[in-house]
Amino acid sequence: MAEKQTGRHRRPPEAQATYREVFAVGEFRALWAAQALSFVGDQLAQVALAVLVYSNTGSALLTALTYALTYLPPIVGGPVLSGLADLFPRRTVMVVCDVLRAALVGLMAVPGLSMWALSALVFATVLLGAPFSAARAAVLPDVLDGDRYVAGSAINNITHQASQMVGFVAGGAVIAAVGEHRALALNALTFAVSALILLAGTRRRPAPKRRGRQSLGLWRGTRDGARLVFGDPTLRALVSFAWLCGFYVVPEGLAAPYAATFDGSPVTVGLLMSAMPTGMVLGAFVYSRFVRPTNRIRSMGWMAMLACAPLVASAMHPPLWAVLALWALSGVGSAYQLAANAAFVAEVPAEGRAQAFGLAQSGILAGQGCGILAAGAAAQRLGPETVVALAGALGLSAAAILAVNWNQVRGTVIAAIRDRSEPAPVRAPGRSEEARANGRSSYAGDRRASAP
Repeated sequence: MAEKQTGRHRRPPEAQATYREVFAVGEFRALWAAQALSFVGDQLAQVALAVLVYSNTGSALLTALTYALTYLPPIVGGPVLSGLADLFPRRTVMVVCDVLRAALVGLMAVPGLSMWALSALVFATVLLGAPFSAARAAVLPDVLDGDRYVAGSAINNITHQASQMVGFVAGGAVIAAVGEHRALALNALTFAVSALILLAGTRRRPAPKRRGRQSLGLWRGTRDGARLVFGDPTLRALVSFAWLCGFYVVPEGLAAPYAATFDGSPVTVGLLMSAMPTGMVLGAFVYSRFVRPTNRIRSMGWMAMLACAPLVASAMHPPLWAVLALWALSGVGSAYQLAANAAFVAEVPAEGRAQAFGLAQSGILAGQGCGILAAGAAAQRLGPETVVALAGALGLSAAAILAVNWNQVRGTVIAAIRDRSEPAPVRAPGRSEEARANGRSSYAGDRRASAP
């Protein structure tokens, strides 16, 4: 964090930001409130859709297919549309996307729509989330600096997972009370209010890139973003860690058929869907508040393996309470994404941040959608418990390989964190230039010796 270092009142190296410091930033409060509104509306819609499809069809494949529809659109245009957040002011991109999504979801609330029309509206709504998420992710480092960014990311993650916990558990009851069409109308309202909050609470910043004739080629921007991310070994490793979630998200997509192995009630579906978000909330809080920034980087490989390993135990057909505990433990392990996200921000140049974030986010959503879809097809033959165990085993193998590769490149990331957190040297009056030079050499040597 950028604080003036004077005399005795220096912050120690690797000082960790507090949540109070983050919420003291007005623009962050606006971004957070807009995000929380959208999350609440979306979770109500997701749980209702899962229960409705499975109760009407009894098909794990169709349930997973419907759920995956909220993940798959980024495959088509997510990386391309994310580049808009580098070409236009990022606040403008977020507000326009919110207004358009409010209109589209409002149309979904009209009774009598065919399944084809409803599916098209869902697809377009999710697709608009790509430039919105890219713009929001790109502007957050401008609002929060240093470890405040990590704390802010943790707050956003906790908010997301907490909204899932509440939405998944209470969604069935709420929709039973108001009906699915009114629930969709409420979701449309959350997007409209989000746009107003962003207009009132965030300031307009110029577009990072000039919109010349060359820069308007979004496909070219996508290619440049891919070259930026995959051409750098550190960024390549970080985005691979992000995409690992395609394995450990599988239980969420199979919650309804998994619940059928117990009592099949909507309450059991909600409990299963909220187990992993509950663990994510706990993991994000502990990881951001009690683990030093450099230790977060060192532990990423182990945490990634923890996100997948508990799922393997599903093959033993444990009781419901054990399944909930195992899935929650998997959620705790997924907190490594906070460290991966912060390191990714530090390594990507500001002018290409939205494109790089859009590529990473689209890969995350596409991997989750494809993983859930494949798991649903496999569950038709093998059963949900076996498929969840297989997803955990495959994810654990991938995480182990990533951990080995990460150990070879993480030193540069740790060194960069230390450089950013070190206080500026205070020069003693009358000290000679030679003594100051010797002091700098000695300190640099100590830093190199402690690096992994």
